[in-house]
Amino acid sequence: MKELEEYHQSLVADIRREADASGILMVEAFFDRMTERLTEAGELEVADRAYYQSGEGAQKLRIDGYAGDPRDSEGVLGLIVCDFVDSDDVQTFGKGDVPPILNPLIRFLKKARTETFRDALNEANPAFQTSDLIITTWSQVTKVKLILVSNRQYIGRDDAVKLADIEDVPITWSVWDLARFERFDRSGQAREDMVIDFANDFGAPLPALKASQTGAALESYLLIVPGEQLAAIYDRWGARLLEANVRSFLQARAKTNKGIQKTIRDEPELFFPYNNGLSATADDVSCVRTDEGFAISSISNLQIVNGAQTTGSIHTGLRSAKEQLPQVFVQMKLTVVPPERSEDIVPKISEYANTQNKVNAADFFSNHPFHIRIEQFSRDVIFTAREGERHDSKWFYERSRGQFINARGRLTAAQQKKFDLEFPKAQLFNKTDLAKIAYSADEHPHIVSRGAQKNFAEFAKEIGEAWSKSDTKYDELWYRRLIAKAIIFRKLEAEVPKQPWYEGGYRANIVTYAMAKVFHDANGEKQVLDLDTIWRRQAVPEALLRALLLAAAEAHFVITHPPSGVRNMSEWAKQQACWNGLKGRKLDYGAEFDGCLVLKEVARTSERDQRSKERQIDGISAQSEVVNRGPEFWREILARGVAGRKLTPKDQQILGVCASMPRQLPSELQSKHAINVLQRLKEQGLVSN
Repeated sequence: MKELEEYHQSLVADIRREADASGILMVEAFFDRMTERLTEAGELEVADRAYYQSGEGAQKLRIDGYAGDPRDSEGVLGLIVCDFVDSDDVQTFGKGDVPPILNPLIRFLKKARTETFRDALNEANPAFQTSDLIITTWSQVTKVKLILVSNRQYIGRDDAVKLADIEDVPITWSVWDLARFERFDRSGQAREDMVIDFANDFGAPLPALKASQTGAALESYLLIVPGEQLAAIYDRWGARLLEANVRSFLQARAKTNKGIQKTIRDEPELFFPYNNGLSATADDVSCVRTDEGFAISSISNLQIVNGAQTTGSIHTGLRSAKEQLPQVFVQMKLTVVPPERSEDIVPKISEYANTQNKVNAADFFSNHPFHIRIEQFSRDVIFTAREGERHDSKWFYERSRGQFINARGRLTAAQQKKFDLEFPKAQLFNKTDLAKIAYSADEHPHIVSRGAQKNFAEFAKEIGEAWSKSDTKYDELWYRRLIAKAIIFRKLEAEVPKQPWYEGGYRANIVTYAMAKVFHDANGEKQVLDLDTIWRRQAVPEALLRALLLAAAEAHFVITHPPSGVRNMSEWAKQQACWNGLKGRKLDYGAEFDGCLVLKEVARTSERDQRSKERQIDGISAQSEVVNRGPEFWREILARGVAGRKLTPKDQQILGVCASMPRQLPSELQSKHAINVLQRLKEQGLVSN
């Protein structure tokens, strides 16, 4: 309970600080912060704020946001309502307290489906746009998901609860409460174990073939899953079944495969021979012996790491090919991966199994070298204190959910104070933050507007492709300039709501668009934005801030004045055409803006100087390693290399210098060469240590 209380105090303090600094309502700050967790956890694909409230008592209507266009999420319409309590103490609520919170959202849904309600509202009203989206897409809605987001602790036992259908469209509701958010922020796990009980809930245990020997490092099984069972399982748990990073990857690349659906509809008996099947992992399985032989009775925390399109297509068959589903069967390769090994094993299964769409490891995983390098920079690189502050500080990059809160939680009270000075909470950022910041500066605001996960998938694809060619670009200077971009992004987030033209809503869209516009206008043939001055001062120059806010006002106008026939502004902001509309506008930033720019050649000189410095450090490190290993070691390496005929004359000469220490001391360049030779001999099997 103590951890939950500490989490609550920290959360409420953050929400208050955000609301005070930006001049927004606390519930808006709460919505922005917590829906980021919903998308990361796979509860929703995207979350757009659309606050509306009217009436009282039994006539009250309320909505805080929606989960984007349902046509982009297999027909699932997600609606969000917030329950935020500004309290210093942890508050609780039970199942009986849910109807007064949820009923206004249900009433809104019913009203929003009518043109009478929609047409009575101003077109700029978020409720008008949400209603228009619901009316436009209702014929394609397969499920309505109501999400109650609260900073109170829910003491009920229900998770996903079924409600009465509307015109045969099923409706469920679920609660994301304080305890659930705390679990997610600490470990990346938002729920209790997801146990699929085949024996009791889905007809019968699944016949299986054990595909691993007794005592093997990992247990593996082969199963044949009936299409009806797989569809029912996915209908119940949805995107929770899809390994989070694979889900992001697929969102960015492909809709559910029409060819798979055609096979289900026209040739269901041929689905098994045509389809490659599923690759999946689980925390644990329970096995039984039946009259037919070996079977699996339950699976804990099933994750489909390859076969998301197959699963989605079979689920679609519940509506489009219900009579054919009993003839559909799909093979599954299931590997039991203990939670403590999942970060090492699951990425490899995903990377090797996803062959239909070429998958780069950087698309998915927090343990890719790019993220590890950024994490290392964030722990080592010190930034000078801002003007008026006493302490230098660092930015904390959280490549895996829970790193920050757990690192701080292990410290004593005195150590926590030191930690807070070294890593201020305001300087915490994660993978999706990094992607938003980088893609805003790289002029992709329409992609950023599509949501954290879709944007991250596109960014990761680009990083993965670039990294595979060369990783030298992503050095310490690149990291420092990334932090400069983060400073710009967060300054805009705080300042936009304070502007007289800001009417509420679309802040996230305005911020990314404004930042992209200024970077687009600043970076030309001869000059670029002076990011180095920003990271040195840890502040945005006044002239640059004025330019950013001018661009923000223009972005606000473009986003809130879509072309004829386009009514939903959040959806408009996700289009390339919206970005083109802002990009082509001429803005006068004033003469002082030139002081925020630097000649490209000067920026390149900084890059060359940084690379030269890094090479020098690398040389010193290599020389230190050569000396520490000692002359006897290098004499042995020289002898093995000569005996194996693997050394060039140059190799022999340099290893001879290393072997003659201390009479001769190898230079930095010679030391780097010796280390390279050592690595080569290791790869060739001549050296084992």
